[in-house]
Amino acid sequence: MKQFLAGDIGGTKTRLAVVEVSGTRVRVAHEAAYPSRDYAAFETLLGDFLSGSETPALAAFGIAGPVQGRVVQTTNLPWRIDADALQRQFGFARCTLLNDLEATAYGLPALGAEDLLTLQAGAPGASGNAAVIAAGTGLGEAGLFWDGQHHQPFATEGGHASFSPSDEIEIAFLRHLQQQHRHVSWERVVSGMGLVSLHEFLCLHHAVAAPQWLREEMHSGDAAAAISAAALSGRDEICVETLARFVRLYGAEAGNLALKVMSRGGLYLGGGIAPKILPLLQIGAFLDAFLNKGRMRPLLEAMPVRVILNDRAALFGPALRAAQLADEVA
Repeated sequence: MKQFLAGDIGGTKTRLAVVEVSGTRVRVAHEAAYPSRDYAAFETLLGDFLSGSETPALAAFGIAGPVQGRVVQTTNLPWRIDADALQRQFGFARCTLLNDLEATAYGLPALGAEDLLTLQAGAPGASGNAAVIAAGTGLGEAGLFWDGQHHQPFATEGGHASFSPSDEIEIAFLRHLQQQHRHVSWERVVSGMGLVSLHEFLCLHHAVAAPQWLREEMHSGDAAAAISAAALSGRDEICVETLARFVRLYGAEAGNLALKVMSRGGLYLGGGIAPKILPLLQIGAFLDAFLNKGRMRPLLEAMPVRVILNDRAALFGPALRAAQLADEVA
């Protein structure tokens, strides 16, 4: 097995690992997670991880932001990551940068049946392009082009496309967000921050204040997680409505992506939110919104829809891509 340094760099958390790759099998030898915002620069974080250990020659990182050449300016962090500079500083023989959703797409071959949960089986033997959408700190989207033999992942910044409301409540929500942002993207709606914004809006819409216990939980920790927990337990009606509406919005944008990529081979839900709200994803509202595309409904019904349960997919992907590039050079 060849050894690689792999990273999954997100707006909230950064995970780094030394991994061994054999074919599509990935074994994590050593892994650590860090709060991204505790570090002014990625180089400092990476230095902490590599301190006192042997540095692998080949490194690849999935990063939440658009890759331009060999540089990424992260979207939800003040980091500028330069692959050439990392090679010089840490002595890598090669350093590869991927968009984080592109990285997740590259990680799909390493997943087993137990790592996926099917929301819609789709047509028997469905094949063709595929797509990945992932709500977390932000909203990531990627495609996988089917060349007839293999899937070739490619990055997009589709999460930053303009939000499109579909009913009166969503139109009012858009107007609410337009008071705060010059451009309202799907990421402003379908993400952790989107869930918090939606809850704030629904409280105003219903002229109801959030209960004291919920405000305390939101201020003391992860506000989106507090809202989700209150919704899943049925403890607060506005939270229940917030999460139900969020699921529909997630499904609507997943359907948009599926149509644009023509993902006959499947649509995958990645990111940190989906596995935590599985009960709501399974009861139908997500698929209802996913399929609600008029004359294109039969096309979408034929597409498999699966939730990625293994949160290491975004870590496996950079390792598999680094191994692929190493094999091409060898």
